[in-house]
Order: sequence, then C-alpha cells, then structure tokens
Amino acid sequence: MPAYRAPLRDMRFVFEEVLNAYPALQSLPTQHEFSADLGGAILEEAAKVAENVLAPLNGPGDKQGCHYDPAEKSVTTPEGFKAAYKQFAEGGWTALACTPEFGGQGLPHVLNMMVEEMVCSANLSLGMYPGLTHGAINALTAHGTREQQDRYLPKLISGEWTGTMCLTEPQCGTDLGLIRTRALPRADGSYAISGTKIWITGGEHDLVDNIVHLVLAKLPDAPDSVKGISLFLVPKFLEDGSRNTAFCGGLEHKMGIKGSATCVMNFEGAQGWLIGEPNKGLRCMFTMMNSARLMVGMQGLGIAENAYQISLGFARERLQSRSLSGPKCADKPADPILVHPDVRRMLLRQKVMIEGCRALAYFTGLQLDIAHDHENEQAREHADDLVQLLTPVVKAFLTDEGFTCANEALQVLGGSGFTEDWGIEQLVRDCRITRIYEGTNGIQALDLVGRKLSLGGGRAIRNFFAMTEGWLQEHADAPHAAAVESALKQLHQATLWIAMEGMKDPEQAGAASTPYLRLFALTSLAWMWSRMALVARNALSAGSGETAFYGAKIKSADFFFNRVLTETDGLLAEVLAGKSTLMAFSEEEFAA
Repeated sequence: MPAYRAPLRDMRFVFEEVLNAYPALQSLPTQHEFSADLGGAILEEAAKVAENVLAPLNGPGDKQGCHYDPAEKSVTTPEGFKAAYKQFAEGGWTALACTPEFGGQGLPHVLNMMVEEMVCSANLSLGMYPGLTHGAINALTAHGTREQQDRYLPKLISGEWTGTMCLTEPQCGTDLGLIRTRALPRADGSYAISGTKIWITGGEHDLVDNIVHLVLAKLPDAPDSVKGISLFLVPKFLEDGSRNTAFCGGLEHKMGIKGSATCVMNFEGAQGWLIGEPNKGLRCMFTMMNSARLMVGMQGLGIAENAYQISLGFARERLQSRSLSGPKCADKPADPILVHPDVRRMLLRQKVMIEGCRALAYFTGLQLDIAHDHENEQAREHADDLVQLLTPVVKAFLTDEGFTCANEALQVLGGSGFTEDWGIEQLVRDCRITRIYEGTNGIQALDLVGRKLSLGGGRAIRNFFAMTEGWLQEHADAPHAAAVESALKQLHQATLWIAMEGMKDPEQAGAASTPYLRLFALTSLAWMWSRMALVARNALSAGSGETAFYGAKIKSADFFFNRVLTETDGLLAEVLAGKSTLMAFSEEEFAA
C-alpha cells in the first residue's frame, strides 16, 4: 500500500501560480513579511508531520478506537495519539493562524487550511482534536470578554487545552430552538449549566489536561426559540483546579472516525460563564460553525487525496487482462489495470475533482484573509461576501466529492478495496460523516438559497457574477472560456428562478436547493479549471521544463469540461422542475 505523500507541487501550483496568493497576502497589513520562502518552508514541514507522525497512526487508531471507563467517566485515545498530539502542539501547528496577541503565529488563514488538508489526509480522527478547538478559539476571540480571552485563549492556541462545541441534544440537532439545557444564574455572576449534549467531538479524552466546552443553553426567562439561546464557557477543570461537574456519559458507537472521541456529555449544574450577550448565542454559534464548515470541507478534500493516491498506486501495479488495443506489457502475464478505459475514468474523475476542489477551497481561504485584514472597507466587504457565499458550497460539495472519490477509489481496487488491507474502506467510512456533521449538506443547500443568496440584498451573488464574468472578459482566449460562460448563464437562470419562485413559495426554493448548490459548485470549478488551464498553457508557451505537470493540467481541464461539467444541464432542469414531483406525495403514498 503506498504511503500518503502530501501533494505539495499541486498545492503550490494553485497557491502561487493560479491565485498569485503571495502578493495578495503581502498587501495586507498583518502579512507584509509572509514570503514564498516562509510559506514554502512551513508547508514542507507540515508535510513531514502529516506523512511521518500522523499517517502511521491512522489505521491502528481506527482498529483500536477510543475507550470509555464508566467508573472514572474518562476516555482513552488510541495508542500513540497522545504523543503525536503533543508533538503537533509543541511544533506550533495549533497556533498557526491565531492572533499573536494570545500566542498565535498570525499566519494566513489560507495557509492553515492547506495544512488542515494534509492533516485530514493523514489522520482525520487525530486532526479533529485541534481542529474543533479552532471553533472555540474563534468564538472567544470574537465574542468573549477580555478576562475570558486572557484566561483561555493562550492555552487553547498553544494546544495545551482543547475546546468543544456542545450544540446537539437527543431531541434536536438542526432545530436548536428545541434545546433543553438550562443555565441558572449564580450569586457570583456565573451560571449553573444542566443538560445533556450528544455527538460532542473531543468531549472527553486524555490528550490534554483541560477541555473548554462551549455550551448552548437557555436562561430561565429566555424565549422558547432560537432567539432564546445563549452561549456559555464551561471548563472541565475550574481555575482553582477542582473538577467541574461536566462529565462524559459514554462514547457513540460509530461507522468511522473511531480514533476521535465522540461523546455524550452530561452537565450536572456545571459552573459556566456567559459568552457574549444573553439570548444572542446563535450569533456566537455561527462564528464557530462557519469556521468548522470550512474545516469539514478540507476533511473531504483531504480524504479524497489520500484515497486517490492509494487507488492510483494500485492501478499501476495490479495486473489484470490485456489492453483493448493490444498488450502493453508483453513481458508480463497481463497489463496493469491502469490501461483500461473504465479504470482511467474513475481515476481521472478523482484527479480533476480533487484539483478543482483544492483551487476553490484555497480561493475561499484567501478571501477569508482579505476579509479579516484588508485596509479597504469595501475590499473587506467584497471578500467577506464571497466567504459567506462559498462556505456552504465548500462544506457540502467538497464532502460530497470526497465521499464519491473514496468510493471510486475503492471500486478501482475491487475486492481488495473491500478488505482492510489497503485502508480504502476506512477512508470511505471516515468520510461519510463529513456530509452530515456541522450541518448536513442539505442544510448547507438551504443556507445557500435561503440566507446567502439574499445576503446584502443580493449583493454577494451579484459580486460573484461580476467577478467571474469580469475575468472572462479579461481572458476571452482562456481555455474553455465559452463553456464557463455557458455554465454561468445556467447558474444565473437558476438563481433568478429561485429568487422569483422562492419568494412566492419557500418550498420551491427548498426543492431546488441541493441541485442549485451543485450547479453553483460545478460552475465555480469550471472557472477554476479555465484559470488553471490558462496558467498551464502559458507556462508551456514560456518553455517550462515541467511539460508532464502542465500538460496534465490541460488534459485534466479537457476531461472536466467534457465529462463533468455536462451535469449542469440536468441540474438546471432539476431546479426548474420545481417542487411538484417532491411534494405531491401524501404520507401514505410513500409506502404504497
């Protein structure tokens, strides 16, 4: 089985050549000194950590899983996880893009996303412990008091402590207005938090000395809806070292990510402190969720890359039958399965979707940095609009494609893929959850059509069209420019239909949401592939010696436009079909 190798050449191609990210970042007041030498060195070191420290623990961690001690209410992670996490934290990887004010390195968010991709490829379960902590860091940075920030951020950023997001309860997930966890005021200004949360990643484990839970709960006089939700900080250990009454009640028995402790958490009058304003917890929650959703998108991308590498290595070595055009390896009893058209179809679909998704994700990460730090208010607003618009697309599409790629990779291996020997079946199991948590992909689609299209009175989607159409006008000779323009017209038609029909009947927008998100994603990837093919063509014209690399980019673009983008016709038809065929069934007719 081939070992995971970070795709640094392709990562640099997207970051440096397609997005021209270094000049864009250096124009920001916080990133003047972020050079190509520094960025390259960081990515090289991150690759070593992913390949040599995290990846070797992935398979064993899946087999061992986490273990719960009911007497101690404690959780033990798989062998080697604690040492690897310590090495990861001490190497500064938890602090990469965090504010220097509290011990972070202040490096670009997009760089952190690139590191996250490698971590998720190597070991998704282990990577989730520091990954979810970033949601807590972002919430405290944006909404915490100065006292809360001073006490908790340095430890969270350094990785000495980890954080959780305690949202879901047995009776509610997406509809958080139904939560029953309560927060009763105490005389000292803190609150007594009581309730049960489920599916809490990293709720209890042995990697660190303290865990900081961010818990959604309702105050006694709160409205009985999402407008009555507040957010509270509830540490495992209090400042005096005493144990808070927040305990793990057990581990979930899961399909995948078995090295990640997914806990039932019981808060038994645990002491907590309000974050932000009373009854404004939903706003704080979305600060956590938006960060987590981009991270989950990177999880889908990371798993897809690892699965592709395994299936490609297998296809090069596995001998089976002869090529349809005649023997390719006459000295062997059969040809490698890489010669067969259908195997190539599966491999190339993985390749072009991974590379296109990588470009879209890094583009979104770059906009996140501009939105945070650009000196011009209008530039910040424009970039933030793009981040808000693309976040549900990155989360949903990259995880959909991550799972599809892992499935295709398993199919390439045939029976070998169905066994544990090659690690593909674990990647399929691990990737499946990415389409569910941090808001199911159906919820992402509803978020896109219900919230993001109307953002700023439609400003965000108008900016997206203006940006992509403006690029086409400036690069009319770019490869496949006409196909990109055609896809944009289809997306524009679908957007107008949703705007008109959705205002009259919300179920129309709901019925169109999932095909619309995919149409949006494929159109965005078409723009990215045209850009990548243009860069590759120019590099070859300039005499680059990397003829195989750039030639493959041009051929990959051809594959995407001829064999993938063709989906947009069907997606537009599905949007325009409306809700009738979905909503016409009575409940009884489902079983008829």
